[in-house]
Amino acid sequence: MSETPENRGEQHQTRIRTSDGGWQRTLWAMVGIQFVMTASISFLSPIIPLMLPQLGVTTTRGVDLWAGVITGATSFVAAFASPIWGRVADKHGRKLSLIRSSAAIGIFTAAMGLATNVWWFFGARAVMGAFAGFSSAAIALVASQVPERRLGYALGWLSTGQLVGSLIGPVLGGGLADITGSYRVPFFCTGAVTLAALALVWATVHENFTPPKQTGPSKSIISGLRLLTGSASLLALFMVLLMAQFSVRTVQPVVTLFVQHLIGSPPEIATLSGIAFSVTGLADLVSSPFLGKRSDIIGYRRVLLICLLGATLTSAPQIFVSSYWAFVAERFAVGLFIGGILPTANALIGRSVSRENRGTIYGMTSSATFLGNSLGPLTGGSVAASLGIRYVFVVTTVLLAVNLVWVWFTVAELREETLPQ
Repeated sequence: MSETPENRGEQHQTRIRTSDGGWQRTLWAMVGIQFVMTASISFLSPIIPLMLPQLGVTTTRGVDLWAGVITGATSFVAAFASPIWGRVADKHGRKLSLIRSSAAIGIFTAAMGLATNVWWFFGARAVMGAFAGFSSAAIALVASQVPERRLGYALGWLSTGQLVGSLIGPVLGGGLADITGSYRVPFFCTGAVTLAALALVWATVHENFTPPKQTGPSKSIISGLRLLTGSASLLALFMVLLMAQFSVRTVQPVVTLFVQHLIGSPPEIATLSGIAFSVTGLADLVSSPFLGKRSDIIGYRRVLLICLLGATLTSAPQIFVSSYWAFVAERFAVGLFIGGILPTANALIGRSVSRENRGTIYGMTSSATFLGNSLGPLTGGSVAASLGIRYVFVVTTVLLAVNLVWVWFTVAELREETLPQ
């Protein structure tokens, strides 16, 4: 029987119904796995500086320096490796990339727990970055399985799983270290939990992956880079992701110092600083699913512009704040808008390229996130040391405002008839 437009339409609707039947199970499995992976990795955040004296770093200045270098090493290396793994995911499947990344994180985290000197510790952390790409593969997998009309909703929930993990992980890791009396045990537990997440990926995540047909010369990372840089819209969204992470991480090195500046040094200074730090993530948790779902309804560009404007306006008052609780409230307000930026920008990126190229593009845009994670703390510490703590908020506000203007002029709202097939 010959194929007619009516037949093609019926086949298209069948594919949609098939997709609708299984994408929800894949989404919720990936939300849970993203939570487990992020929690296990963030287990180690409060422990790394405490581990360094056992590795031969005995001076306060040395601990500060090595803690910054080691913390940033994974993200810095991952920024360059992520596009490569994104291209591999497009060719061989995103589930395979999830398994590969989970295995590497588990093995090299355990290796850090076995370290006998700081160079071993640093090397394991840096090499782990070379095998990174779990988050970008997770985004690409979900974005390639869910219906286009539910993309913002799905990526909002995926971001929520990541945020909850990042909030709970440090508390669990610090508590485990205190309970066991060992800074090495959390590294081994993280390795074991990560390998358990690998088993969950293998057993519960299903991907309807068809290898792309080779109709011409093999696409390279360079061709993917050209796709990114050749589109003003994609390039602007790359900067959105970089600045979203940058604006959050820039403040990290100075939160405790700024809280001290506001209230002095009471006995509960660590707890109060932790509240000021974590409240942004808590706000992200509240807003990400809601704003992701709303973007499916009122438009991704509109929600993205609202979030960038809100993040700019709520960052500015921190320059002048003089009360601790006002500072906490402002950090919460910033988090409400930052929480909507990531899923909305990722949804726009996903809808700007064809499904078979999403692994490559998400691998490259993941580099933006990693660069923000690395450059944010370095910039914040440098600005605070040279100009003063309040200028950190000045820099963050100005950069968010510039990003807002750039998106306004370069990113268009995507309509169904303009979407790539």
